[in-house]
Amino acid sequence: MANAHAHISAEEHESHGSVRDYVIGFVLSLILTAIPFGVVMYPVMSKSATLITILLFAVVQVLVHLRYFLHLDRSESQRNNVFAFAFTALVIVLLVGLSLWIMFSIHTVMMAK
Repeated sequence: MANAHAHISAEEHESHGSVRDYVIGFVLSLILTAIPFGVVMYPVMSKSATLITILLFAVVQVLVHLRYFLHLDRSESQRNNVFAFAFTALVIVLLVGLSLWIMFSIHTVMMAK
């Protein structure tokens, strides 16, 4: 019984990243953090352009984390994980978005007096 659990197939090992992948992900994360930080510390753009820049870099950083640290890609073996992540992201976006909509609606109704 113990031998059945001790054997780990090569397919299970391929999902782990290499040191090179972790270093690339770390360096990209540092760059994707430093640029928005610099944009805020040294304001050369309007506030709305700064906000858009920060949001874009945040989205790219999430994608970098998914690829290099969580090892999610388009491979066949990761399909279920990608679908689970996409469903979770959809639920979070709906939960936050609809909650904000309700809060703004309540605020509008209560301040109309």
